[in-house]
Amino acid sequence: MAEEKLSYEQARDELTDVVKRLEAGGLTLEESLGLWERGERLAVICEEWLEGARARLAAATAPPENGEADAPAPF
Repeated sequence: MAEEKLSYEQARDELTDVVKRLEAGGLTLEESLGLWERGERLAVICEEWLEGARARLAAATAPPENGEADAPAPF
């Protein structure tokens, strides 16, 4: 399966829908398992986006490598 290119918001919104459908019940075992697996994939996509955002934030707020302590804040 090709890697999906969902934005964080798309993956989060779809994951929310998956959870609502699972919580509502009334699904066959096969449908429930399919939704669960989809939810797991969506959770991984969300986590990858969040890890990327954390890394970017850490890089933006890290002290400058040249030792200039008086450098302006990145934002």
